[in-house]
Amino acid sequence: MTRPTPQTHAAQPRFATDIVTFYHPEFWGLDSADAFRDWAAKNPERFWERVLDALTEAGVTGIELTFAPGDIDSVLRTFGDAPAFRRDLAARGLSVVSAFIAASESPDWRDGSNLPAIVADAERRAAFLAEVGADILVAGLPMRATFGTRPPFFVDAAYMTRMAGIAHVVGEAVAQYGVRLAFHTESNSTLWYERDIDLFMALTDPRYVWLCPDSCHIALGGGDPVAVARRHSQRIALAHWKDAVRPIDVELTIDETVFAQQQPYMTQLGTGIVDFTAWAAEMARTPGAATVLIELDEASDPVAALQSGIAVARTARA
Repeated sequence: MTRPTPQTHAAQPRFATDIVTFYHPEFWGLDSADAFRDWAAKNPERFWERVLDALTEAGVTGIELTFAPGDIDSVLRTFGDAPAFRRDLAARGLSVVSAFIAASESPDWRDGSNLPAIVADAERRAAFLAEVGADILVAGLPMRATFGTRPPFFVDAAYMTRMAGIAHVVGEAVAQYGVRLAFHTESNSTLWYERDIDLFMALTDPRYVWLCPDSCHIALGGGDPVAVARRHSQRIALAHWKDAVRPIDVELTIDETVFAQQQPYMTQLGTGIVDFTAWAAEMARTPGAATVLIELDEASDPVAALQSGIAVARTARA
């Protein structure tokens, strides 16, 4: 397997974003997240046309597919197949960088008996990515349990060893398509704290398992995203550039509402606690240096937010 060569700090990156950036109902003139999801499901062509137009206006050239409606299945329903989507993107100067496996839309990693289903799901996504010219599949580890839950759920060596074993099988499977499996550091997941990341990285083979650190989520866990990036620089295939107001200082209820509960702790790039100058310096040493993926969960004005984020990233890299 050929490992990507880290870019120099002076190289001009490709700016990218996650499609979730465009999920705020106000951007669509709607009054709720449910109304937006219903509208997008019924109008996939209009959804994609506006998203792609906004990306071009913002000066972003790379996209990360995510959970519905900006997912692989929606792309296939709208464009017919991966090559058609790739041609449409290319005509706009756009390309796919990566795709994110949402836990709600894939087999549960906690159930070790469903490994064949986990692998088949990842292979389907990897085949799509190969056809659109992308080579990164982003995954996450399962969520923690709410603190105080009985019986307790411990993120210990035994648990992480099981996760590493699944990651190896999936990483090897998608590698057959020329795709790298990179793990995202989601808040309140079992890959959140600095200790979680270090343990998982120590237990996994760097040829098959990569890292996608999220500067915001690491900071929300009280960690130092710059230190994480420094320790694991040669395994970072992609990173999410995102800012945090402060660490999460309460025990959140970990259920289907946890992502909404985390939102108040997140902020526009450059307005929070992440040191993006130091982050940029570490990112420049990684195999993923050629892409700066700015993540802005559900921005009401995504074009302005992305343009502001690009300016912050450019200043940090200067």
